[in-house]
Amino acid sequence: MTTIAETIVRTLEASGVSRMYGIPGDSLNGLTDALRSSDIAWIPVRHEETAGFAASAEAQLTDELAVAVGSCGPGNLHLINGLYDANRSRVPVLAIAAHIPSEEIGSGYFQETHPTDLFRECSVYVEQVSNAKQMPRMLRTAMQAALSKRGVAVLVIPGDVAMLTAQDETATNVRAPRSQTVPVEEDLVALAEQLTGKVTILAGAGCAGAHDEVVALADALAAPIVHTLRSKDILEWDNPFDVGMTGLLGFESGYRAMESCDTLLMLGTDFPYRPFLPEDAHVIQVDIRGENIGRRIPVDLPVVGGVKETVTALLPRLTPVSDRGHLERSLKHYRKTRESLDDLATPRRGDAALHPQYVARMIDEVAADDAVFIPDVGSPVVWAARYLTMNSRRRLIGSFIHGSMANAITQSVGAQSSQHGRQIVALAGDGGLTMMMGELLTLAELGLPVKLVVFNNSSYNFVELEMKAAGFVPTATGLESANLAGIASASGLYAQRVAKSKDLPKALKAAFAHDGPALVDVVTERQELVLPPSITFEQTKGFGLYALRTLLSGRGDEIVELARANARQLL
Repeated sequence: MTTIAETIVRTLEASGVSRMYGIPGDSLNGLTDALRSSDIAWIPVRHEETAGFAASAEAQLTDELAVAVGSCGPGNLHLINGLYDANRSRVPVLAIAAHIPSEEIGSGYFQETHPTDLFRECSVYVEQVSNAKQMPRMLRTAMQAALSKRGVAVLVIPGDVAMLTAQDETATNVRAPRSQTVPVEEDLVALAEQLTGKVTILAGAGCAGAHDEVVALADALAAPIVHTLRSKDILEWDNPFDVGMTGLLGFESGYRAMESCDTLLMLGTDFPYRPFLPEDAHVIQVDIRGENIGRRIPVDLPVVGGVKETVTALLPRLTPVSDRGHLERSLKHYRKTRESLDDLATPRRGDAALHPQYVARMIDEVAADDAVFIPDVGSPVVWAARYLTMNSRRRLIGSFIHGSMANAITQSVGAQSSQHGRQIVALAGDGGLTMMMGELLTLAELGLPVKLVVFNNSSYNFVELEMKAAGFVPTATGLESANLAGIASASGLYAQRVAKSKDLPKALKAAFAHDGPALVDVVTERQELVLPPSITFEQTKGFGLYALRTLLSGRGDEIVELARANARQLL
């Protein structure tokens, strides 16, 4: 007799799934028992939210289906944040959400929720299995939806249904379909004709696999390339036309290259920050998903197509641009901006809290050539965007669209589980790490050699910066200063605490060389400012109001400390 749970495991195994992330529960007994006779590894985590984020990270790195599992009610409810991240990152994840006994559904039973309603907004497919005849066809449908639509598919299965005898024992190999999308001839002709004047390319995650083609296009158009955060590891390296990022995390050269162009060519990007998009430029947007075109800014020429295919078809139609003035000015501005940023990444004397820029620069120098970097949302992602150097082998992943705290440690579980022998470096904030600190035990228990570097500024630092820019005195943002290295050490990790700049290089090298999970707890400057590429009048007014309110509230010492910490930026 073969159960439905066993057919699920067999189909996943036949389709190349190697692991499941989750926490066991009685409604999952059939599934976890079926795993005992399979090659699929059960990766136990301390919180189901981590299971969702771990699956999201695995899918981001492998581009293959990853699986997260939750027991009925509160168990699968905890998955939702990680599943939102995976769905918004457009990576294929299957979530198996166990349900209460089928005969009790709708009765207000213990732990009852309505998973099909709950997960509908964060998935491309969600259905409930009600009887044995639906399986394994429904599983194949869910897997194909996740792979084809690039998102989360949720299969809701009552525990008793999972234990029913399967009517169909077929274990099908479900794989992602491959295709190419090339624009119609008319759009290619229009594209070639309208790429005139000073062109700037804004290149996003849709440029994956098209590095050489996009660089060749920039050369032909004499166009600077502005990359987004999600395309940093795709386009920043070996690219003489790169002028950095724009947006809240970017810097001035990327912003100016877009503001000064006549034509903005958006390639594979759904860049959301409208204030950083030019107001008067002629806009052309190329995206494989037509629904993305024009969402952020009015578009003069919409083109549906894959970036690689579109650029390949376009290049022979272009006459190389001879006037390279716009490109040269943008590159000069980038070099100047880059020098200014590098000047901020310096050590401090004595026992002063470390500049976070210096911490990021040292991580970049010590990390392996094929490292995977995972920065926490907040200030760590700023320093990662500005100071980590990419090449053709390094990767940068994170919760870049959903923007959840605590993604660094949770995603590192999936990244390291799926990337054996590869260095995983998590750049964690103290707020993010302590939110999901139980996963330190997961790293130790599983022997996952993740390298955690904590930017410990005893605050929700990016929230403080947002408050200051809006004119508010930071309130409820402070965190009790904690020796996180001590906690990590008690959890079974190799750990060091760094409070002086001179100790950082040695501590990082020792941690990164350690054969196992390691944490370096770095005391960083709380008052460090993150300056955006363009400062608006409203931000200037807000910051002035913050300073005045802080003085009037008797906290003038904070203004003095802020000026001291940022003198090298403000002079």
